[in-house]
Amino acid sequence: MISEDLAGKQLSLDFHEDEKERGITIDAANVSMIHKLADKEFLINLIDTPGHVDFGGDVTRAMRACDGAIVLVCAVEGIMPQTETVLKQALRERVKPILFINKVDRLIKEVKLTPEAMQQRFIKIITDVNRLIKSIAPDEYKEKWQVNVQDGSVAFGSAFHKWGLSVPYMQKHGISFKDVIEAYVSEKQSELAKKAPMHQVVLDIVTRHHPNPRQAQAYRIPRIWQGDLESSLGKSLLSCDPNGEVAFVVTKIVVDKHAGEVAAGRLFSGTVKQGQEVYMIGAKRRLRAQQINIYKGAQRFQVESAVAGNIIGIIGLKDAFAGETVSSIDMEPFEAIKHIFEPVVTKSIEAKKASDLPKLVEVLRQVNKEDPSIFVSINEETGENLIAGMGELHLEVVENRIRKEKGVDVKTSNPIVVYRESILKKSREIEGKSPNKHNKFYFIVEPIPDNVYEAIKSGEIQDGRIKKTDRDLWDKFVKLGYEMKEARSVKQIFNGNVLIDSSKGIVHIGEVIELIMDGFEQVMREGPLAREPGIKMVVRLKDTTLHEDAIHRGPSQVLPAVRESIRGAMVDAQAVLFEPLQILQVDIPAEYLGEISKLAGNKRGQLLTVEQEGEHITCKIKLPVAEMFGLSNDLRSATEGRGSFFVLDQAFEKLPSELQDKVIKSIRQRKGLKTETVSESEEK
Repeated sequence: MISEDLAGKQLSLDFHEDEKERGITIDAANVSMIHKLADKEFLINLIDTPGHVDFGGDVTRAMRACDGAIVLVCAVEGIMPQTETVLKQALRERVKPILFINKVDRLIKEVKLTPEAMQQRFIKIITDVNRLIKSIAPDEYKEKWQVNVQDGSVAFGSAFHKWGLSVPYMQKHGISFKDVIEAYVSEKQSELAKKAPMHQVVLDIVTRHHPNPRQAQAYRIPRIWQGDLESSLGKSLLSCDPNGEVAFVVTKIVVDKHAGEVAAGRLFSGTVKQGQEVYMIGAKRRLRAQQINIYKGAQRFQVESAVAGNIIGIIGLKDAFAGETVSSIDMEPFEAIKHIFEPVVTKSIEAKKASDLPKLVEVLRQVNKEDPSIFVSINEETGENLIAGMGELHLEVVENRIRKEKGVDVKTSNPIVVYRESILKKSREIEGKSPNKHNKFYFIVEPIPDNVYEAIKSGEIQDGRIKKTDRDLWDKFVKLGYEMKEARSVKQIFNGNVLIDSSKGIVHIGEVIELIMDGFEQVMREGPLAREPGIKMVVRLKDTTLHEDAIHRGPSQVLPAVRESIRGAMVDAQAVLFEPLQILQVDIPAEYLGEISKLAGNKRGQLLTVEQEGEHITCKIKLPVAEMFGLSNDLRSATEGRGSFFVLDQAFEKLPSELQDKVIKSIRQRKGLKTETVSESEEK
């Protein structure tokens, strides 16, 4: 597909200008290709995903469409924090990994290792990857999915010099490590690319070691779809049947200025044809698939139809979003795509010219569709538009694209940190009255048990409203220490908070429970202290008195009463702000350890671990996101440009007491709320 001379330099799948300028992949890109192995032709659908932590959302979404992953590790650097993150993302979706150890040329030319020392280096990397797979993979795959040099599920090579090797390939073609080193010594690495062409070796491994869609869907579907596996649709999904009903999951939306919205994703069942009418489950709309496309990087080719197991693009699915299920029938949707990290950095964004405001609102909606890990909130009343992303680079890229590609000149504020609101103890029972005084709700709020929060965070317990028949979920709660009766009363999980209906014998509860859930969601989006999202809470409905007449217990009566009661209970339970923290791995030369601990101390941070290997130190630091802006520059000046850092994890912890009131006031001021804090209004 790419000329031999340009392979390795052309960056065919980095086709955005900013990807070429920065030298990094920002968007996942798809390509479908034919590969020949032992006179048999195989069709491979490949997605190239970004490596930078700020663009991890693209990796998570791509994993829904894939059955296998090629994990790329640098021979010199070894496993990096991001390797662990992407393995987590892959294994969570039951995607089988194989390993490619890249940049072997650097071991020969820079580190000057002997063949024996190189083998030791490879063994260490393979052991580390297998240890990770063992610790993250589901029980039945911990051993089964270990990568192994002998069976050829590991390869090594140099992507830049276009050669790759695996043990079966070396045995078959009589090539050894010594040949590789000699080729570099005599500057004949181009001959290596002819003897052991990288694409041949990698695609051979993919064909041999990755499952085909039929094999993969048999074990992936039960993990990502909660419908009835015994139904005809369930059987069609499990067997990837091209003759079954259409079941398509959107993993990416691209807005094309000529074609409109293109929804790329995986077809899990059936055959989708051009002009066919399909049903969008989330949007509850019937639409026509105007065009079916297959991908070759930046190019899309129109085809008449596509069969199950492929990654395709469909034009005509207006208002689809990443994670949407599209089918020929009304079906149980696929599980929501759950991202590993939440957006923690926010900026307000406005058009420089007032006349561009309507266009900006439209562009922000497009941006949110194209990259769902960017959270966009458009406030039509105050005119404040906010964009939240994974980090400073993530937002910088989005801003540049709005200016250059979407043609709107914008200005943005300094980064804003989004805090969370939580509680310190169990509240008393707090009453909320409806405006007409005929309905009363009584809620208690208490901190969530750690094991339940961890289960929600890891994706073991999914966000969403619970169905009356969800036995699996009840069992999970029982395993976490709840009694079965209470487990069956769990009504909703929303953003890491749980709603439980502990009321007894309320006659009309079935008619208002959906409204109670709406009210719960509203408070979990905007808490009482500063209208920031709620976190780590269990909200219990203890009792309610409802008016006999349905007309007096509509949304305008129920919602304010529910909100008042839950917010009041949070205040009673000592509501506090939690701030986002990031756990970073910092790599530095040993002599700069003092500078790093000073830097962490100045930024309210904490040095967690320090490991020294020779003259090199790797340390883990926990830093509040509010103190991290400009960290790259501070680290550069503290280590004379020789330090680097990676994000390992995210956490939320209580903001120090002395900062609580100050931060609450500044947020309320920014949002145009009354600046008195909850404690002050209570005193009054």
